[in-house]
Amino acid sequence: MISMEQNPLTGRPLLSAMLMMIVTVALAAPSAGADSPPAEALTSEPSFLLYTPPKKFTPRARIGGQLRGTDGADPEVQAIVPDHVGFTVKQTPTLTWFLSKPTTDKVTFTLTNTESIKPVYEAPLPVPTKAGFQSIDLKALGLTLEPDIQYRWHVSVERDPDSHSKDIVAGGIIERCEFSACVAEVQPNLSCSQQSVVDNMRGGFWYDAMGCLCQLIDANPTDGPLRRLRAQLLKQVGLHGVAEWDLRSIEASR
Repeated sequence: MISMEQNPLTGRPLLSAMLMMIVTVALAAPSAGADSPPAEALTSEPSFLLYTPPKKFTPRARIGGQLRGTDGADPEVQAIVPDHVGFTVKQTPTLTWFLSKPTTDKVTFTLTNTESIKPVYEAPLPVPTKAGFQSIDLKALGLTLEPDIQYRWHVSVERDPDSHSKDIVAGGIIERCEFSACVAEVQPNLSCSQQSVVDNMRGGFWYDAMGCLCQLIDANPTDGPLRRLRAQLLKQVGLHGVAEWDLRSIEASR
């Protein structure tokens, strides 16, 4: 039987005072793993996840993609990249770009070694049948990135075949880090899971993390935590419009 004696100092029951002390201590105590929350916690509270840019930092590497003066008649195109050189440990990573609305216009993908003028690859892509996130699988195209070389890539939507100055263009720069060199500084996660997304974002491997995250979402488009996680990452690199589109589409998918 619990005693309900009065506290001589406060006049409150002793049980009530004890409960207040327990609640106060619980709220003040740090949660376990606060410095490194697991992937499950990050997908439910994506604001905890912070993309860490690589130490080898080159700003202003993103180009594109909204064309002004068209009254919204044409689609917006964005490269899903940070505004600096993004890194990968893969020889054949996946590149991701965004299309705000379907188009029947010709879409071309170009990959160029920044040390050369002539493109490494340039060819039309299949015309996207729906708006949203689009992927370019370099392995499927037979393209391999050399280590420690920066490659500029972009997609262009051809609005006028007679005037490429009217193309809508978006792209970024990617650099492959030799695996043995990367491991010396940070351990990349070569699997594809929620945890690998967390690990690779923190390690600065944007392309590997985002490529995996989009793959997970494609496999389960109604997974709200994954979609919110992607939107949070997009906001962190300044792609607020695409992030808002992603958040709105969560409700639409339901």
